[in-house]
Parts: sequence; C-alpha cells; structure tokens
Amino acid sequence: MESKRNYNYTVLLEREEDGGYHAFCPIFKGCHSQGDTFEEAIDNITEAIELYIESLLADNQPILKEDLIVKPLSIFV
Repeated sequence: MESKRNYNYTVLLEREEDGGYHAFCPIFKGCHSQGDTFEEAIDNITEAIELYIESLLADNQPILKEDLIVKPLSIFV
C-alpha cells in the first residue's frame, strides 16, 4: 500500500458579485472551484487539488512545490 503525503498549497478566494466564492490554487494552472459559502468553497478547492495531484501521480508527473510569496499592497492614487 502506498503511503500518503501531506502537501501544502496557497489558495485564493474571491467573493462573487452574485454571492458565493470563487477559489483557485495559483500553482496549479486551471485548478479552480467555487462554493455558495466560504466553507463550501474551501471543501471544493481542496477536492479539486486532491484530484489534480492524484492525476499527476497517476501520470508519473512531478508534484510542484510552491514558491509563492503573498504580500498585500496598499496603493494610494
């Protein structure tokens, strides 16, 4: 039986104008999800990332390591 590993990734969530949340993982291009609530969006993007990683493993592709720096900026114009 193959042992499981823990992977840590940054996800970003945006409030949608019509309600709910859009969630995505920047390191995995195209890995997006959504949810009606914050918690649902987190659950859905977690599942999307798990499936993405499982597909990489099945295809013997490397699992990307995150090198992302998040820095909020305040811009005054």
